[in-house]
Amino acid sequence: MMRRLFVCLFAWLLALSARADVVDIDNAGLARLAAAGVPVIDIRTEGEWKESGVIPGSRLLTFVDERGRTDAPAWLAKVQAVAKPDQPVILICRSGNRTRAASHLLSQQTGYQKVYNVKDGIRAWAGDGRPLVAAPTALASCPAGA
Repeated sequence: MMRRLFVCLFAWLLALSARADVVDIDNAGLARLAAAGVPVIDIRTEGEWKESGVIPGSRLLTFVDERGRTDAPAWLAKVQAVAKPDQPVILICRSGNRTRAASHLLSQQTGYQKVYNVKDGIRAWAGDGRPLVAAPTALASCPAGA
């Protein structure tokens, strides 16, 4: 059911014309942009953060919860607290699929001008032996209905 919801949401978002420049990046691009001060937003679930760790300095804002629910207005408000629409932002998830949908949501709902999607997600980052730290205990998830 969660997969079906995600596929429908993803298809709907892709059908809309993007206002932002959504750019797929690899680990080298992520490291370069993060070092330049572009905020990294990890949209995975709390369980995923705890399981694998997180990129040092990243912001933890769940997009789709463990039950497949999203609360787009709450999530967008938290993203706007990290970066305004005229500022670039990097989104990362487990494999790059959820960030693709979230990137298009940012472009459609708030007009973000530059959104970077880490195309292979945290799996590739960890697979390359890049730095990860334990997720903090106070996490910023956005459950549906919050």
